[in-house]
Amino acid sequence: MDSFDSAHKRKQLTWPVIALMDFVTVIGFDDIIYNFQNQGLAVVSDWILLLVLFVIPYELIVGQLGSTFSDDGGGLASWIRHTSGDKMGYITAWCYWVVSLPYLVDVANSTVVSFAWLFKGHALSDSEMSNWAFALFTALIFVVFIFFQHRFANSLQWLSIIGGGAMFIATVLFVIMTIVYLGQGRPIATQPFHFKNFLPTFDMKFLMSLGLLIFAMNGAEFVAPYVTEMKDGPKNFPKAMYMLAIMTGFLTIFGSFALGVFFNAHHLPNDLKMNGSYYAFQAMGTKFGLGNFFLYLFIITQAIYMLAQLAVLVDGGARIFLSDTAKRYLPRQLTKTDKNGLPVNGYWLTTFICSVLLFLSSTLPSVNDIFNQLLNLNGIVSPYVTGLLFWAFIKIRVHEDEYPSEYVYIKNRKFAIFVGWWCLIITLVGATFGIVPIDAKAGSGTWWHMLILNIVEPLFMIGLGIVLPLIAKWQRRHDSAIK
Repeated sequence: MDSFDSAHKRKQLTWPVIALMDFVTVIGFDDIIYNFQNQGLAVVSDWILLLVLFVIPYELIVGQLGSTFSDDGGGLASWIRHTSGDKMGYITAWCYWVVSLPYLVDVANSTVVSFAWLFKGHALSDSEMSNWAFALFTALIFVVFIFFQHRFANSLQWLSIIGGGAMFIATVLFVIMTIVYLGQGRPIATQPFHFKNFLPTFDMKFLMSLGLLIFAMNGAEFVAPYVTEMKDGPKNFPKAMYMLAIMTGFLTIFGSFALGVFFNAHHLPNDLKMNGSYYAFQAMGTKFGLGNFFLYLFIITQAIYMLAQLAVLVDGGARIFLSDTAKRYLPRQLTKTDKNGLPVNGYWLTTFICSVLLFLSSTLPSVNDIFNQLLNLNGIVSPYVTGLLFWAFIKIRVHEDEYPSEYVYIKNRKFAIFVGWWCLIITLVGATFGIVPIDAKAGSGTWWHMLILNIVEPLFMIGLGIVLPLIAKWQRRHDSAIK
């Protein structure tokens, strides 16, 4: 087998394709649903504030980092390795890869839910599928998909174009149909519906949901490993980030407003996070007398979109972890690739960790609790690691003479450093408060169960990251003893 670094590259990618690949990892209709349940219509103001104060700076920071290190294939791991050394490069690579795995589980869960809607035409209930059956179907999704990735090496680009494009079009359609609905003078589900509903509330609930808001809009750096496969990457990668920022802003702001038209924001279903997207398109079809037409249109779109997410997360995450990490920290089995340049052993390690997380969370009382806890776990671990991205940006701006870039976000050096620290602090605050469960009554048995899982599962992921270098060290000693 070839090493990952010498793997055969795909056909050169254009910046619109990179933007669509990124879009499937950054934001989706489900992300709007999740935070709509947490904040109601006030989330519209939250999205606007975060878009201006966090998302646009974050995505353009990614643009400069991608342009600065355009010859490296490890993304965030490369950026930290160049600015803080090999050991920090490994720590970053492991952390960034492993914190994407709860999201990978969430995506696989959502894939199971989408197929349940496709075949049953309604929300999945606990009586129809037990917790353990749900876990087994999710694990099966991983196995089937890894086989698919292995057999069809170039599936990623096409899945991303189709999935990302279809989801954006579906969201635009939802917003357009909402405008038509309002234009016909039809009633709004949220009552009373006035300006006060949209005002943000900076309370404990806001802080508890801030991590999930950040998680919903981060992930732009996931496509950084593909800069080396772009035509004129240093120049065109920032264009993809601009396109991504526009798509993200449209989806979050107008999508959340549209939800308030079809759902009563003051009385939302308990399973909205798991089934809300389907309820939304089902309600739209009912309002326009089209039955389940929009529902099934969305189900198909969602299934393709979820498969595209799996493709980017499995492939892109493994690249970040395996392609540019100091090899002495990794067991040699993880640095090998197949004839298509795919890190198959990395894929199987991904499946193992995801299965452990899934089965730990399956001890919760219901499928809905499993879904919500794994979802909220992302709002804890993901922002912590995103903070490393801002640290890398601060480092290259403090020592900007050592890190020239064709694209520079914020010419003023001192202001750029201030923005880097601002974004770093926001992510750390959101991640810390995210540890407190938001989907269960405080002090209840389920609340304590979720809190324990929110602590134990990250510790499991950290522990495994410590074990891998020890295995690599043992392998080196064993090889030396044989020689």
